[in-house]
Amino acid sequence: MHQPFYKDLWTGEYKLPWTRLHALKDYAGMVRLLEEFPKVRQTFNLVPSMVAQIEEYAAGTASDPFLDVAVMNAADATPSQRNVMLRHLFQANVRHMIDRFPRYRELYEMRGRPSPGAQGSVVRDLTVDELRDLQVLSQLVWFDEDVRARDPQLIELVQKGRDYSLDDQAVIARKQREQLALVLPTYREFALKGRIEVSTTPFYHPILPLICDSDIARVSHPGVTLPPRFCYPQDAREQLCRARTYMHEKIGVVPAGLWPSEGSVSDEALALAAGCGFTWAASDNGVLARTLNQPAGADVTYQAYQWKQNESKICLLFRDHYLSDLIGFTYQHMEPAHAAEDFLTRIRNNAGGRDALVPIILDGENAWEYYPENGRPFLRELYARISADPGLECVTVSEALARIEPRILHGIFPGSWINANFDIWIGAEEDNLAWEYLLAARRAFDAALDVPEDMRKLAHEELLIAEGSDWNWWYGPEHASDNRPEFDQLYRAHLSNVYRALGAQPPETLSRPILTSQQGEFREPPLNPIHATLDGEVTSYFEWLGAGRYHPDPRSGAMHGGEPPVREMYYGTDGEYLFVRLEDGHESNFNLEFEGGPVATEVAKGNIVEMRAKLAGTRFRVTITRDGLPPLTVPAQGWIEVQ
Repeated sequence: MHQPFYKDLWTGEYKLPWTRLHALKDYAGMVRLLEEFPKVRQTFNLVPSMVAQIEEYAAGTASDPFLDVAVMNAADATPSQRNVMLRHLFQANVRHMIDRFPRYRELYEMRGRPSPGAQGSVVRDLTVDELRDLQVLSQLVWFDEDVRARDPQLIELVQKGRDYSLDDQAVIARKQREQLALVLPTYREFALKGRIEVSTTPFYHPILPLICDSDIARVSHPGVTLPPRFCYPQDAREQLCRARTYMHEKIGVVPAGLWPSEGSVSDEALALAAGCGFTWAASDNGVLARTLNQPAGADVTYQAYQWKQNESKICLLFRDHYLSDLIGFTYQHMEPAHAAEDFLTRIRNNAGGRDALVPIILDGENAWEYYPENGRPFLRELYARISADPGLECVTVSEALARIEPRILHGIFPGSWINANFDIWIGAEEDNLAWEYLLAARRAFDAALDVPEDMRKLAHEELLIAEGSDWNWWYGPEHASDNRPEFDQLYRAHLSNVYRALGAQPPETLSRPILTSQQGEFREPPLNPIHATLDGEVTSYFEWLGAGRYHPDPRSGAMHGGEPPVREMYYGTDGEYLFVRLEDGHESNFNLEFEGGPVATEVAKGNIVEMRAKLAGTRFRVTITRDGLPPLTVPAQGWIEVQ
């Protein structure tokens, strides 16, 4: 469970709402669900930067622009506030959140979509009554599934459906505070009872190996372009030790375990973690494969390890990347019972009848909004099947490590859970500029003299916040978000606050965005009729000349993964047939589908994939299946228009 630090310490303002909204939807409910399954025990990893924000929201001392406009009287809204409502109160999964509330869907269609690059311009404004419905529904949709199904006042609001009042807005605001106040006590209660284990992460979620020495990125990616060297292992140690102390104070137990931010490990980082008292840590089996210089199949992944160097030692386990990602990105498309059984069948087959430790580690929050009913039916099916099978046991990490003799590792390959390197956070132009600005602020802090102690402490805190990984998650070409500009602005604000606290003027460069481009989905309609020879080859230069083109957005979002199944698609028609060409995906199975349903599709595979089907409408998409899993579609949402 992880959120970056959205609060600007200089102004005291929270810039984005995601800690609050996920605290409503996910954090406590994921734990309380275990009450139904007493045999299931789990490890929950809590990032301290998130816990600190939850505590302030619960105390009523935190707000954010999204909440401010959601609880105000819409009749008093300024044009700027109305624009914030129209831009931001629709930021929810359309299929599984907005569509569940008919009035919310109606308002979504009524509002239209912002024009690309228009900074939030909308197709049309909404009336005061429409805005009030939007204010209530945009908050109601984020409540935990089980809370919303049991709480009488929330049930009444759901049933009302529309025409909400100021009193209804007040109910929503009060219920949010009530639920936010239950989050940390829930973790404390279950941890003290031994029903869950709580592990943690360095305080502000930094990539520890890069904080220790940013040049280590060249080990996992030789030749990568890097910024000037950032080397502050003392900061890494403080982020680690402070996290352990803080979680003991807030949850009541001392965390034995560490999920290093993004599974990022190095020998230096593990030595620091062991020195702070952590007894186990986890990463990805891609890192294990690079460490052992061999494929990380079930035989090597499904066991415990102990890292030892000099006097330092710490137990390690490595996530099954493929199975963890099935939960994160694939099972959302399947019936819950089918998905749960597929998952456990794969585990049984991988284990091959032997005792095995199967580490499943994934994002604790962002996956569920892509599932029906926030993933609760799937989790209930999974937990019920585990509970009923005498050959399966769901245990905490510490329980598992107490029962399995570890294999010794005398070193670890430096990398993260993403491709066993650090490319997400360093190496791209935007990433490197962010590191340069961080280094300049860190050096300014070191050189500052005669700074009052309280201001020096504030400057240091802002530096630690700026060391967090989340800012660079959104820099570079890999990830997309409607809030990238806000993340960019907040990162630069944290660095600017370092200078302000030191009594210095922030550099002018921090007033300019680091973001340089907003790559996204690309659509180009056909210019000519297309009649292709179905042979899997580009028969002539003219065969696809003037075809329509579609490029999916190559970037993922808050969760890395779920990449588009194809990079590029060409399409067109001769008036009788639809022709489609794909540049990749040869190992998959393909079909064409119009809005009326799938159609008989001829497919030829060679250097390219070519498809043909009788025209059955003006909107189509491609369905792609592989490995017996549910089909993916291109585009992932909506349809391609063809005349």
